[in-house]
Amino acid sequence: MRLSGKRIVCYVEHEFEDLELWYPVLRLREEGAVVDLVGPQANHTYKGKYGVPCVSDKSIHEVRAVDYDGVLVPGGWAPDKLRRYPEILTFLQEMDQAKKPIGHICHAGWVLVSAKILQGVKTTSTPGIKDDMENAGAIWVDEEVVVDGHIIGSRRPPDLPAYAKVFADVLAGEY
Repeated sequence: MRLSGKRIVCYVEHEFEDLELWYPVLRLREEGAVVDLVGPQANHTYKGKYGVPCVSDKSIHEVRAVDYDGVLVPGGWAPDKLRRYPEILTFLQEMDQAKKPIGHICHAGWVLVSAKILQGVKTTSTPGIKDDMENAGAIWVDEEVVVDGHIIGSRRPPDLPAYAKVFADVLAGEY
């Protein structure tokens, strides 16, 4: 499996977009990656927008960027909560400095905005936060998946097949 030995953080908070969390997580696990679901609390059940539960493996206080190869931030309403945790913003800044893959989809761009890592980055998001992305210095484009170096962005659930594939390709060093 091409992602064996790779470790990924996938952030979770209440009201995540169910498909935007589970689709990439399952895709990466199928390829051999270890994906830790990380929320404000460890071993806590978080519910998605449509009621699908997710139990966190670790808390935001337990993870260090140096121990991981990539990070995923799902959309939904969770990003508006996730962006308020300094530990998450610091983690993203460290992943950005190390040029490790950072995946974001839909409203997840808000977390990258708050981490202040989008200046000059070509990316996408749900069109609903286009202004926020541009005001943070991003070069926003309307495409299903956009890669700018180590930052991989996508718009919404119909784009998940392309987004998950490209994130896996980047993680494997094949993009």
